[in-house]
Amino acid sequence: MTDHPGSAPRPIALVTGASRGLGFALAEALADTHHIVAVARTVGGLEELDDRIQAKGGSATLAPMDITKADAMAQLCRSVHERWGQIALWVHTAIHAGPLTPAHHIDAKDWDRSVSINLAAMGHLVPYIGALLARDGRAIFFEDDHAGEKFYGHYGTTKSAQIALARSWQAETVSTGPNVRILAPHPMATAVRARFHPGEDRGALASPADEAARLVPDILNG
Repeated sequence: MTDHPGSAPRPIALVTGASRGLGFALAEALADTHHIVAVARTVGGLEELDDRIQAKGGSATLAPMDITKADAMAQLCRSVHERWGQIALWVHTAIHAGPLTPAHHIDAKDWDRSVSINLAAMGHLVPYIGALLARDGRAIFFEDDHAGEKFYGHYGTTKSAQIALARSWQAETVSTGPNVRILAPHPMATAVRARFHPGEDRGALASPADEAARLVPDILNG
């Protein structure tokens, strides 16, 4: 992890998938009230995020890590615990979206990446990060329901399974905390959306920054 100016004492928000799209925009917006622990594989994206956060007077800790690597995520969570004890917020936006294809043409590598990032990683992220969350903390996931739609075989299957696990955790923690939330973003002009809808008029879509501004009040107060 790389700390940048002003680390803590604000509440800690851990954002997985923070280097682009909605994750980037939410991390930047949440930096108004939180110290951001930004997790992603893309170092350049994390550095750009850090520049934006510093420019507005916030602070971040950069963690260029692959969420599918359980050992790396365990080390990250140990480091966060040693430095700050707990976190107030986890926002999970990391996703793999391979190209749309008929089910009988699914590429094995795309399938493996979808399962690994969208679903299997949840098997260690929820236990590790869940243990860091304060009793009144929040864990935020994002619905994008394409289960059963044609050509969405690997994405629809793995994303819906991810949300099914989040809903189970949500039901289990009603009385004990943390507060697990599942939100539904509006369609956005992101790289993921462009991969699914290459000919779409992007001007009609929300920007990640505008969508982050809409979602942050619900994330913090809803």
